[in-house]
Amino acid sequence: MSKVWLLVKGELQRLHKYNLTTISLAVAILWCIMLYFVGDDLLGILLPLVLLMDATMMALMYVGSIMTFEKSESTISTLLVTPVSNDQLLLAKVLSNTVHNMFSSALIIIAFTIFASIEINYLLVTLAVFLSTATHTVLGICMSYTAKDFTRLLMRVMSFAFILMAPALLLEFGVVEGTLWEIINLVNPINAALELFKVAFPTELTEFGWEFYFSLGYLLTGGPLLYFLWAKPKFQDYAVRQSGV
Repeated sequence: MSKVWLLVKGELQRLHKYNLTTISLAVAILWCIMLYFVGDDLLGILLPLVLLMDATMMALMYVGSIMTFEKSESTISTLLVTPVSNDQLLLAKVLSNTVHNMFSSALIIIAFTIFASIEINYLLVTLAVFLSTATHTVLGICMSYTAKDFTRLLMRVMSFAFILMAPALLLEFGVVEGTLWEIINLVNPINAALELFKVAFPTELTEFGWEFYFSLGYLLTGGPLLYFLWAKPKFQDYAVRQSGV
């Protein structure tokens, strides 16, 4: 595990080197400014959505960005000759991006515990950010394997947002209704993340229904399954392609 943590430290340093840490901080500050001018009646609705965006879409963008930079600098091919396994390299990417994203989410949460009166279940919001970020980081890694450049990766992220985030939000706000939409969203990772964030900001109507437990189980199992069945097996081929062999 010591090698993994050294790799995580290196990944975090690369995030800083590529100015992604600065961008993350700037985005968090912009979210805080925007939410500061929102009335208390809407804050309880918008804050979970902001954290949802940060833990899903931004997680995809950050890990995709760093893998694109690594391609241009041939970093992966260099790491292949070091005494670490592919599993350790990949796990370090997931952990570092998760830690990085949890930092920006923590800034937003801290700001509103100081300046706004809103009830937060800190254990559940930490769990929601961690599971959502880790799962979508793995998704971002899988997307990066076949994206030839950052523009194509960005198009995939935008398509992902349209295909998965839109149905989750439309169902949440009652724009679409019906059993069909509910079934479709059961396998939607963004909807699963949304269910966790909703419970993390409790109101009088909040309850731990089956949707919460299903979403929790879905992220707990879906992320690792994607990691072991797709991200990990395909990493070697991806690394070899980047080395030019």
